[in-house]
Amino acid sequence: MVQGFEDVWRPPVRQRIVRPRTVLRPLPTSDGGARARLERIAARAPEVMVKVTGRTRDAAHLRAHLDYISRNGQLELEGADGALIISRRDVADLADEWGASATLGQKARRKDSPLSHSVILSMPAGTNNIVVRDAARSFAAGMFAGRHDYVFTLHTDTPRPHVHLAICSRGHAGERLNPKKADLELWRQTFAQALRDRGVEAEATPRRARGVTRKAERTPLRKIRERQEAGNGPMAQVRRSAYREAAGAAFQGQTDRTPWEQRIVARQQAVRSLYLAQAQLLGRSSDPTERALGTKVEAFVRSMPQPDTQRLALARQLREANAQLGRSDPETGKERGR
Repeated sequence: MVQGFEDVWRPPVRQRIVRPRTVLRPLPTSDGGARARLERIAARAPEVMVKVTGRTRDAAHLRAHLDYISRNGQLELEGADGALIISRRDVADLADEWGASATLGQKARRKDSPLSHSVILSMPAGTNNIVVRDAARSFAAGMFAGRHDYVFTLHTDTPRPHVHLAICSRGHAGERLNPKKADLELWRQTFAQALRDRGVEAEATPRRARGVTRKAERTPLRKIRERQEAGNGPMAQVRRSAYREAAGAAFQGQTDRTPWEQRIVARQQAVRSLYLAQAQLLGRSSDPTERALGTKVEAFVRSMPQPDTQRLALARQLREANAQLGRSDPETGKERGR
């Protein structure tokens, strides 16, 4: 391996702020090593998604969330001991039980501390639903069994099979669940390993390791945008400001990269250089399988998207929209107004 190559996959977490003590399990080590991981990445193995989607504040809030993920009792919820919750009455009892356990440490609990954490574990379309459920069961047991109560259920109402996991924030020993970036990275790695243990090639790499520089749209902003596009509300102020910045790049010649865009480009160049250095080292091997892997890695780097940002992407959209408006009307032959 090229010295420093595995930094490509290291998540962008400042180690100095990672908590020295954690309520989570250690990172699994049975993934076959760096070479096996490089094989999966070069082959573009499906990426897992593990996301904290919300927190409940009291028993009523938790009951509403459990009703939602169980589809008002139509879907079974499975607990840490394998017991199934199959009715809305059982859901209400569970919410009251978790609420009562939280009041045991009421003096040490802030008013705004959560009663439970809501997590989604998801895989791309086409992944076997049952395997996703079984991997989620293994993930939850490895992370929380014996420490926190939890329930989960599988949803198959979208192309991406996904599991909703609700975790009681107060642990059996009184510890509080408070996941940070390092914990979320651990969750992704553990879920991916659980899928691989069940025959599904899955990976959990940071965006930059795949050449992706733009962050995914946050859920609240996406919902506001969808309402606006459907004509049911105004554009979000954040997106309005983003369009104003993009207009400067599209029509006022403000095309110079900002300092943070320059850092994005430099970081991606460093990532590509490490991949190519590793590919060249594999290409000099006497082992034909390693040379073949080097060729795959080079092809992977060539297929990486160019560094992009929201500002530049919106600027392209504005220029394209302006060009469409400026084209001639086919019926009158007159140029459309800009």
